[in-house]
Amino acid sequence: MLFGNSYPDKTWGDIGQYMEQDQFSAGTTASSGGMTHTSKVAFEDENEGISIGEIVAAIMEYRWLVVVITVAALLIGLVVMFVSRPVYRADGLLQVEEKSSGVGSLKALQPLLGDDTTVSAEMEILASRLVLGRVVDKLKLDINVAPKTFPLIGGAIFRRYHESEPSAPFLGLAGYAWGGEVIQVDGLEVPRQYLDMPLLLVAGDASAYTLMSNSGENVLSGTVGVRASKQGFSIFVAQLKARPGTEFVITKRSQESAIAQLRANYSVKERGKKSGVIELGLQGSDYDKIGIVLDEILNTYVRQNVERRSAEAEKTLKFLETQLPSLKAQLDVAEAAYNKYRQSRGSLDLSIETQSVLKSVVEIEDAALKLKQEREELRQRFTSEHPAIQAVDAKLARLNERRKQFEGEVSKLPDTQQTVLRLARDVQVSTTLYTELLNTAQQLKVSKAGTVGDVRVIDTAAVAREPVGAKPGAILGISVLLGLLTSLLTIWVLRALRVAVEDPEVIETKLGLPVYATVPHSKAELLLSRKVTAGESISELLAVSQPDDDAVESLRSLRTTLHFAMLDAQRGSLLITGSSPGLGKSFISKNLGAVLAQLGKRIAVVDGDLRRGHIHKEFGLPREVGVSEFIAGQSTLDEVVKATRVPNLFVVTTGHIPPNPSELLMHPRFEQLLLELGQRFDTLIVDAPPILAVSDAAIIGRHVGATLVVARAGKQPIQELEQAVKRLNQAGVQVKGFIFNDLNTDRQRYRYGYKGYVYRYSYKK
Repeated sequence: MLFGNSYPDKTWGDIGQYMEQDQFSAGTTASSGGMTHTSKVAFEDENEGISIGEIVAAIMEYRWLVVVITVAALLIGLVVMFVSRPVYRADGLLQVEEKSSGVGSLKALQPLLGDDTTVSAEMEILASRLVLGRVVDKLKLDINVAPKTFPLIGGAIFRRYHESEPSAPFLGLAGYAWGGEVIQVDGLEVPRQYLDMPLLLVAGDASAYTLMSNSGENVLSGTVGVRASKQGFSIFVAQLKARPGTEFVITKRSQESAIAQLRANYSVKERGKKSGVIELGLQGSDYDKIGIVLDEILNTYVRQNVERRSAEAEKTLKFLETQLPSLKAQLDVAEAAYNKYRQSRGSLDLSIETQSVLKSVVEIEDAALKLKQEREELRQRFTSEHPAIQAVDAKLARLNERRKQFEGEVSKLPDTQQTVLRLARDVQVSTTLYTELLNTAQQLKVSKAGTVGDVRVIDTAAVAREPVGAKPGAILGISVLLGLLTSLLTIWVLRALRVAVEDPEVIETKLGLPVYATVPHSKAELLLSRKVTAGESISELLAVSQPDDDAVESLRSLRTTLHFAMLDAQRGSLLITGSSPGLGKSFISKNLGAVLAQLGKRIAVVDGDLRRGHIHKEFGLPREVGVSEFIAGQSTLDEVVKATRVPNLFVVTTGHIPPNPSELLMHPRFEQLLLELGQRFDTLIVDAPPILAVSDAAIIGRHVGATLVVARAGKQPIQELEQAVKRLNQAGVQVKGFIFNDLNTDRQRYRYGYKGYVYRYSYKK
C-alpha cells in the first residue's frame, strides 16, 4: 500500500526516484508542524498594504469587465456626440467712459447729470429687466417654436438634413419632423393660464394648420399669413413648410420666464480691473439668432443710457424754468423799491465802507443759498447724522455768524444808509441768483441737445465659427476615462463585497491546517468537461490527455506530500470532500487516482456520493452495479469494481440512487466494502458529498485513513471552511488538511512581492 509502511512492488529508492520527478508547483511542502512555503518570489512584511502588483492582478482578473464597461462608455460618448446640439457663443464689448460735456462751462453741471456712475452699476443694468425685457418684446423671444422630433436621435437627424424640401418620414412616423421643415410665428397670445405651457401645432393641407392644447383639445384652426383668434388665443403664422401631419411645439412664455431663459445663457463681466470695458457674451444653439439678440441688447442698453442722461437734463431744466419767473418778479420788486427810495430821498450814494459791507453781505447770502441747495441734495441720500450733512451745517453756522457780525456793523450806520444798504442788497442778491439760474438753464439746453450718453459700443456682436464646449475628440477621451474609472470602481466594489478565500495562506493562518496542494485553473479541463457534458467524449482524464498541464503537476506534488503526511495513517484510504457543491472534488479524486496509478500502483476510486454521483460519466461506465448493490447484498466485490482505460485505475460507481443514502452508508457492509477494497488495492480514494449539505462525508470519514477538504479559490468565505472542519471534527473525523483548487494563475502572474508564487513550470522541447 502506498500509504502503509511497506511497498511490495517498489523499494524506498524507487519511491525517492519518483519523488524527485514531482515538481512542487503548488509551492508547499509537508512538515511535522504544518506547511512551509518554498517558492516565494520575495519575502516581505505581511502588513505591507496593497501593492501595485495586487492592483494590476485585480484588473487583469476582471479585464473583460473593464473592456465591457469602457466600450459601453465609449458608445455612450459616441451617442452623446451624435445627439448633442452644438452650442455657439457670441460676444461684444462696451466702454463706460466719463462724460465729457464739450463746453468747458458745462463741467459744473456734472453732479446734476449723474456722472458718478460706476462700472458695476452699469453691469447690473445690462442684466436688468429694463434692458432684457425690451429685447424680449422686440425680438419676440417669448415665443418658442420647435419642430417635434423623434426622441433621442430625431434632433440629430433633423439638424443634419440640408435639403430644401422636407424629408420623407422614417418608418412611417409622419408626426415627427425629420429635416427641412420651416415655421415662423410672428405673433402669439394665449390666456394667462396657458403661459409657459406647450401647445401643439399640426400642419395641414394647403397652408392650413391646427393649434391644439397639451391635452389634445382643438384650440383653433388657421391659414398661413392670416391671424387666427378664438377664445383668448391669437396666432399669426408667417411661414410654414412641412408635410401634412407634421407637429410643432409652440410655447408662449411669460416675460419673467423669457428673461430668465435669456439670462441663463447671458454673461456680463468687466474685462480688466477698473478698465471700464465690459464684455457681453451670449450662448445658444441657433448660430444666426444669438448674434442678433446680443446686438439688440447692446443697442437697447445704449439707447436707454442716452435717454436716461437726456431725461435728467430735461427734468432739471423744467425745474429751473418754473423758478425763473418768480425770481424775475422778485428782482423787479427789489429794483422798484430801491429806485423809489432813492427818488424820495434824492440821489444818494453809498460810501466806500458801506459798499464793502454790501459786497460781503451779498457774497454770504449767495454762499448760504448754494449750501442750502447742496444740503437738500444730500438729504435725499443720507440722514441728518451723516458726516457730509453735518459738515454743510457747520459751514452754514459759520456763515450765519459772519452775517450777524455784518448786521452789527450795519446797525451802526445812519437810518438812511441802512435802508439804502438793505434795498441795494436785495437787488444784487436777486440779480445774482436770477443770472446764475438763467445761465444754468441755457447750458442745460445745450447739454440736452448734445447728449450722447457715457457708454459706447466698441465691438458689435460676433459669433464664433466653432462651437464652444468639449470637442468630439475630447468627448471620446472623457468617455474612455470615465469608463475606466467606472470599471475600476466596480472592481473595487466587487472586491469589497467578495469575502471568499483567494489565498491558500489564509486557510493555514485562520484554521491552522496545512494546504497540501494548490491546483491552478485548467482551461484544458474546462474543455474536457464541456465535451463530456455534450456527449462528445468519454473516459478522457486531464492527467492522461494533458499530462504536462499545470493542474496535473500540482496533483503530482500532492501525491508526494501525501506520502509523508500519511506515514502514520492506520489505513491507506483517503476521503475527499468539501463544504458545498461545485468545488471540484470529483476532478481531484479521479485525476489524483490517475497520477497515483501512473506509479504502477493499483488504485480504486469510490463514488461515495449516493445522491448525485457522476464519476461514472467521465469514465463512460454505467451507474448500475455499484455501492448500493454491494451494501444490499445484490452484487459481489468483483462485480462492483470496474476497470477503466487507465492502467491500474479502477472505479466503484454509486449504483442505483437509494432513497436513504445516509442510512445505507451506516450499514456494516459499507465498512466491509472499504476494508476489502483496501486489502485489494494499494490506495483507495473515496469521493464524498459536501459535508455542510449532508452528513454522508462524516459517516464515511470514520472508515478511512485520512480526510482532505477541497476549497475553491474565490468561492467560499473562511467561515464556511471553518464550519466544514468543525462539522467533521464533531463527527469524530480528523481533517488532515486542504486542497486549494482552481487558482487563477493569470492573476498571480501580476502579483509581486510577498504574495507572489510561481505556479507554472513547463519543459522545452
